[in-house]
Amino acid sequence: MRAIMGGTFDPPHVAHLVAGEAAYQQLGADIVTFTPAGSPWQKPAAGVSAAEHRWEMTRIAVAGVDHFEADDREVRRQGWTYTIETLESYGDEEIVLVLGADAAAGLSTWRRGAEVIERASIAVVPRPGTDPVQVAEAIDGPFTWLDVPLLDISGTMLRERSRAGGSIRFLVSDGVWRYVAEHDLYVAEGDAST
Repeated sequence: MRAIMGGTFDPPHVAHLVAGEAAYQQLGADIVTFTPAGSPWQKPAAGVSAAEHRWEMTRIAVAGVDHFEADDREVRRQGWTYTIETLESYGDEEIVLVLGADAAAGLSTWRRGAEVIERASIAVVPRPGTDPVQVAEAIDGPFTWLDVPLLDISGTMLRERSRAGGSIRFLVSDGVWRYVAEHDLYVAEGDAST
């Protein structure tokens, strides 16, 4: 059974890795696949980093963990990225889609959201500030809550912290931290060394 964690991964951070480990342990997954969105249609104007950077950071973040893998199928796909198309690309494979509670609460806004719920089992990672009742109403069917510590870390927070001159070290893996520094990602406008 495959657990899929999708997202912008801008950048992938320790809360993603903790959620992936919980999915592996608690769901009995054979593999946890981290799939960065190529062109996330719900964030077209949000200043998302280039897909190539997000893919490389995701690959770095999961390296060395035997039951983690990075998958670039959404990065390679042309046009907007939709979860249902990714799920369909796995054929009949048994899949659990791992979602943050905030994403799960918005499932009704997803393209073919009802089909996403039909195609994959759903596991939800609690997120600070997201009402569990909203999650249950959005999914409107069986799902699993993962037992994960509430880590109030988000890509938005990390990007803002970095742009303000703060450190994101230890909130991301060491390899991701080095990649961000080497490529001048998340620096204040005009501060990049290149």
